[in-house]
Amino acid sequence: MRMARVQFGGISKNICLEYTPEAKVGDYVLVHVGFALTVIDEEEARHTYDLLKQIAGLSELETPEAAESEPVGTAAGGR
Repeated sequence: MRMARVQFGGISKNICLEYTPEAKVGDYVLVHVGFALTVIDEEEARHTYDLLKQIAGLSELETPEAAESEPVGTAAGGR
C-alpha cells in the first residue's frame, strides 16, 4: 500500500495514497479519514485551510499522538 507522511497545520500524519497515484513529494492533497482523495493546487490548499481555520475545523487534528509527532520533511501534502 502506498503511504506518505503529510504535514497540515504543523501536524504530521501518515496517509494512504492509493486513490492518488499521481501524487508526488511536494504536492498538496485533499485528505479525508487518512486517505488522500485528490491532488489540489497550492491556491486551493490555502483557501481550504483558511476556511477550516474560520470554522475551527482544525481542532480534530489536535490529538495527543499528532501533537507529539515530529514533522518529517515534505511529503505529498502541505508545506
